[in-house]
Amino acid sequence: MSFWIEQTFAGLSYGGLLFLLASGLSLIFGVMRIINMAHGSYFILGAYIGVTVAEVTGSWLLALLLASLAVAILGIFMHRYFLRVLGHGVAAELPQVMITVGFLFIIQQASIDIWGGDPMIVKVPSYLDWSMEIGGIFFPVYRIFMLAVACVMAVALWLGLEKTRAGAMVRASVDDSEMTRGLGINTEKLSMVIFGLGAFLAGLGGVIGGGFIGVYPGLDFQILPLAFAVVIIGGLGTLRGAALGSLIVGLMDTFGKALFPELSYFTLFAPMAIVLAIKPTGLFGRA
Repeated sequence: MSFWIEQTFAGLSYGGLLFLLASGLSLIFGVMRIINMAHGSYFILGAYIGVTVAEVTGSWLLALLLASLAVAILGIFMHRYFLRVLGHGVAAELPQVMITVGFLFIIQQASIDIWGGDPMIVKVPSYLDWSMEIGGIFFPVYRIFMLAVACVMAVALWLGLEKTRAGAMVRASVDDSEMTRGLGINTEKLSMVIFGLGAFLAGLGGVIGGGFIGVYPGLDFQILPLAFAVVIIGGLGTLRGAALGSLIVGLMDTFGKALFPELSYFTLFAPMAIVLAIKPTGLFGRA
């Protein structure tokens, strides 16, 4: 019984980490219709910056804040000077995706040049680096923290999208971007804010994940397919889809590696294929 409890807890906490990455990816697609291939690079860049800030200042909280903000600024810069100039519509989608691919390789190479190729880890503060025993089972407090942060961000995003005027504009843009522009809403500014928010969440996830799985060259290529699996299962452009998809992928990945390590990718992506066969837009996506 302890095995199932431990693996379920591990899967849920990992799902929380994936939510931080996938929610931004989903929102960016929902508003801009861009598949941001550099989103995984935001994750590792946040982790690397977090390592440096924590080492220089000795403050993990400062590393968490500054790294997330730095990645958000990069996302806004990328949108403002590279993506926005390509305009809107189907004709702009492929060039925009190719720009994000270019940034993926730029960030990857810059990370290697600056931080080298050795694995690193964001040093976790002592008040999070211990385990809680409940019924003879040990639960790492840092994993509880990961899950708690994901829950707080999910509630904050839901309140922002459902209870504010800005959130109403985002939802309108997701439903019909052309009509939203026709109503006089500044979709360019809206897209820039959403892109920056998505980058911020990815950077935040990178710092938090850097204290859990570490950071190393190639991690972006490992984490990005999981984020895509989340948004495909849950539905592109939907927050609740990202939340449910993250839990599903987190649990499937954890149990797949524990029970069938040689088939871990099959146990992860087979449910995605089944969901797409039954509902091509994902569980909560709309055509």
